[in-house]
Amino acid sequence: MLKNKIIYCPIILLAIFVVYLYTANAYIYYRIGQGHLSEPIHKELPMNNNNIGETIYVSLGDSLTAGAGATSYEETYPYLLATKMSDAGDNIVLKNFSTSGYKTQDLIDVWLDKAIAAKPDVVTVLIGVNDIHNHVGKNQFKKNYQYILDRLTKETNATVYLINIPYIGSKSIIVPPLDYYFETETNEYNKIIKALAIQYDVKYIDLKTPTKELFKTDGSHYSVDSFHPSAYGYKLWANLIYDSINK
Repeated sequence: MLKNKIIYCPIILLAIFVVYLYTANAYIYYRIGQGHLSEPIHKELPMNNNNIGETIYVSLGDSLTAGAGATSYEETYPYLLATKMSDAGDNIVLKNFSTSGYKTQDLIDVWLDKAIAAKPDVVTVLIGVNDIHNHVGKNQFKKNYQYILDRLTKETNATVYLINIPYIGSKSIIVPPLDYYFETETNEYNKIIKALAIQYDVKYIDLKTPTKELFKTDGSHYSVDSFHPSAYGYKLWANLIYDSINK
C-alpha cells in the first residue's frame, strides 16, 4: 500500500502542476480579453516642414505598433517617433502598417507588399511577441524574419531599424514559472533578430534591456490589461527608440 502511494504521489503532483500551467497561461489571455482594448484608427499623417522634401516613415508590427492600450493614434510610439523626427527638421509622412495579433507570417501576407509599395525612406519593424505566444518555432520565425528583411533591403532604399521584442506583461498577469519561460523565449528570439540585423547590415534597437525591470511591474506605463502599454508606456518607448536612432 505504501509502495502504491509512493508511485502515485509524483503523478498527482505532476498533474496538479500541469493544471496550474494551463490555468496560468489561459489567465494571460483572459486578462487581455477583459481589457477590451481597441487599436487607434490608423492615419497617413504628413508632418510638414515645407522647406524640404518628404521622408516616408513606415512602421511594421502587431498590436504594440498599432497602439493597443493607447486612447488615440497620437499616443502610439510610431506617431510620437514621427513627431520627434519632424521636430528635428524632417518632413515626415507616417504610414503605420500594423495589426493586433499579427505574427511574422501575417505581416508578410498582409503588410509587406504595401510597405514596399510605399517607397519608404525609414522603416521600423517590431514583430515577434505573437510568434512567441503562439509557439511559432524559432526556425520558422527566423525564416519569416529573414524573408521580411530580404525584401525590405532589396526592394527599397530605406534605412531599416529592427526593434527587439520588449519584455511585456507584468507579474500580475504572467506568474511563475511562465514569466521565466516567456523571458527566456524572448531572449532567444531577440538573438535571432540581432543576428539578422548584423547579417543584413541594418540597425538593431534594444528596447527590452532598458525597460525590462519597469515592465515586470504594474504601473502607469501599462494599460488596463497589464500587458499592452499605456500612452505613458508608449512615450517611454518612443523616447528610447528615438535616442537609439540618433546615437
